[in-house]
Amino acid sequence: MKKTLLSIAFFAVSISFFAQEDSFVKVNIPKDKKYSFTPIIDIEASAVKSQGNTGTCWSFSASSFLESEIYRTSGELIDISEMYNVRNTYTTKAWNYVMRQGKIQFSEGGLAHDVINSIQKNGMVPESAFSGLQVETTEHNHTQIVPELQKVLDAYIKNDKTSVQPNWRVVVDSILDVHLGKVTEKFMYNGAFYNPTSFLEMTKVKTSDYVTLTSFIHQPFNTKFILNIPDNFSNGSFYNIPLDQLVIEADNALKKGFTLAFDCDVSEKTFSAKHGVAVIPKNIEYNEKALTYIVEENNITPEYRQQEFENYNTTDDHLMHIIGMVEDQNNNEYYKVKNSWGSTGERIGNEGYIYVSKAFFKLKTISIMVHKDGLTDTLKAELKI
Repeated sequence: MKKTLLSIAFFAVSISFFAQEDSFVKVNIPKDKKYSFTPIIDIEASAVKSQGNTGTCWSFSASSFLESEIYRTSGELIDISEMYNVRNTYTTKAWNYVMRQGKIQFSEGGLAHDVINSIQKNGMVPESAFSGLQVETTEHNHTQIVPELQKVLDAYIKNDKTSVQPNWRVVVDSILDVHLGKVTEKFMYNGAFYNPTSFLEMTKVKTSDYVTLTSFIHQPFNTKFILNIPDNFSNGSFYNIPLDQLVIEADNALKKGFTLAFDCDVSEKTFSAKHGVAVIPKNIEYNEKALTYIVEENNITPEYRQQEFENYNTTDDHLMHIIGMVEDQNNNEYYKVKNSWGSTGERIGNEGYIYVSKAFFKLKTISIMVHKDGLTDTLKAELKI
């Protein structure tokens, strides 16, 4: 009986010991940390919009960027017409396509500087003056525009007597009128009449104030070059700077109250509009986990960035608008990025914003556009701006 009692006692003590040991081990194993973000910088921006079924993110991002610029200088938040810029850019693309005899890409895509080029040439209008929406529609859909335009342009280039029109420019305008609407040369805004030129003057936006920065090692640093990517149909020039400097400039601009138009690759599985994050895990096995939990990220070198660009893993997929910074509970910093895929829906989280990690930014950024006053004095001196 004593032996039995002693055995039971020993067994109970053993269970207690192992239970305590197990509890001790669990306490010392760090638990996965779900993202918890704290704002660092939050610059005024207009509400998130949806570009609908179009490839016009370049106009939505750059227009949003200019809206924040106008607010920064005037305190007034003006809703700029994205489709006014798009309509005018389609005609520019058509001319370019014809003059190059169809030997270039003709698509809906573009870059932030195309908006700057458009307003420099054609002025600017508010959304109320030109929505680009057909009657009784609430969402943009451009699936038919490029095919219809290209059919006309190709017929002209091939000198197809059976289908070519006597003046392709007139036909292009008529197609754009049908899908986007006619441009009004005179409109009212806040009780005053404007035309596109006088409206641009009212906003005090100066197109010469904006610069585009990038970072690639196939070109010399602190020089300008034309980046050979499909959507750069207008042959826009980019200032090339070291990768670490690109991050410094983005941070500096935000700290000074300047936002940035942001061109990047969003094809990575770790870019998630649904979860509202974009990261580059060090271990690809954590790709799915990284959408919800903090994981160690990859160290992005200029050489790795260049490699991913040259093997087409990094392409100019999408443009958005950087409007601030946040940090997680481990003090990792992320850029707060305004997207243009709407603010609600099954595939949209975080009210349409994406928190982009520094690693993702370093690897996947094609370029950023910023007001020259948002640059560091050091870079302005080096670039002679």
